[in-house]
Amino acid sequence: MSSYLISNVSVLGAAPTDLLIRDGVVAQVGPGLTAPDATVVDGTGLVALPGLVDLHTHLREPGREDAETVESGSRAAALGGYTAVCAMANTSPVADTAGVVEQVWRLGREAGLVDVQPIGAVTVGLAGEQLAELGAMADSAARVRIFSDDGHCVADPKLMRRALEYVKAFDGIIAQHAEEPRLTEGAQMHEGEVSTRLGLTGWPAVAEEAIIARDVLLAEHVGSRLHVCHVSTAGSVEVLRHAKARGVKVTAEVTPHHLLLTDERAETYDPVYKVNPPLRTAADVAALRAALVDGVIDVVATDHAPHAVEDKECEWAYARPGMLGLETALSIALDVLGPQWDLIAERMSRTPARIAALDAHGLDPAPGVPANLTLVDPAVRRVIEPAELASHSRNTPYARMTLPGRIVATFLRGEPTVLDGKAVK
Repeated sequence: MSSYLISNVSVLGAAPTDLLIRDGVVAQVGPGLTAPDATVVDGTGLVALPGLVDLHTHLREPGREDAETVESGSRAAALGGYTAVCAMANTSPVADTAGVVEQVWRLGREAGLVDVQPIGAVTVGLAGEQLAELGAMADSAARVRIFSDDGHCVADPKLMRRALEYVKAFDGIIAQHAEEPRLTEGAQMHEGEVSTRLGLTGWPAVAEEAIIARDVLLAEHVGSRLHVCHVSTAGSVEVLRHAKARGVKVTAEVTPHHLLLTDERAETYDPVYKVNPPLRTAADVAALRAALVDGVIDVVATDHAPHAVEDKECEWAYARPGMLGLETALSIALDVLGPQWDLIAERMSRTPARIAALDAHGLDPAPGVPANLTLVDPAVRRVIEPAELASHSRNTPYARMTLPGRIVATFLRGEPTVLDGKAVK
């Protein structure tokens, strides 16, 4: 394996030092290191973070390779500073069997750009009627530990309870898409002042909050682990705060777009801003930011949702919900949180790695630790150009926005997947 000496780099914002990577691990950390056989990477002005881990990525393969593939999504992830991503189950066919999750896992291994950890479906075909092969997926080569019908809510409380009970046997997690479907029929955006003014059917905050409240009670009753996907309302934050205070085994994520954008973007009628759950109010954004800082929300997860051109460049009502996120997430976290490097590492690397049981990830650079890390230049401000993104799709809501930070290098098990801001392969 290759050796790399990263010189004069700041680890998590500390004083500059050197990092020697050898045989896939961090071999030494300290000033003035020398290694004649190593390739030198100038880390001056750069911050080293543990490689980012995304709990919520849509890679579309199998079935919608026109929107994304495991390889293209992995490349986008690496360019965003990620070394591991958890791939959601809403593919075609659905990842509801050991065979499909193993296919996704193998495609990730073949791409070799990030570790792709499949998420299994909770129910067969995401239909919400019958539990999928949870045990078989857990025992497969992919070793699935997170299960989600994301894109659909597990609305039946009896089925949700059974799923929570089942995964408890192997310390698995049910990741819920919190949406009471009877409250969101025909919904196009957040229900509020803007939806009323635009004449678009609204999606009430209570549709999310009611499911979270139900599910934390079920998780508490069963004693199982629950993860709440893409939390988007201030009310949801308070439900989670109360549940955590009682000791419920619940974790939660927030997306970059829910930390930055509001429902006022819908005034443009540009479908790039259509997303599930919808963009909420400025008050919700403020509550989500505060919850991320104080730990009520555990993780920033991208909900990277690539779509083909025809699924976005159409009338709002017919557009598919979702936004790109992998290549811009760290920049938005930096914009929202500022250079709080330890907090960013906790919310975007350590905690998601722990939740997903990805033991080789989320570890701060130190001797003997697997060399999964990313180098970011916080001084750069970059303009987001959709055509320059690695994803097959172009549905970024940040087009032509200026955001802070640039990923200079990403290392996966000691080998670079990104150098000088460019994908290595």
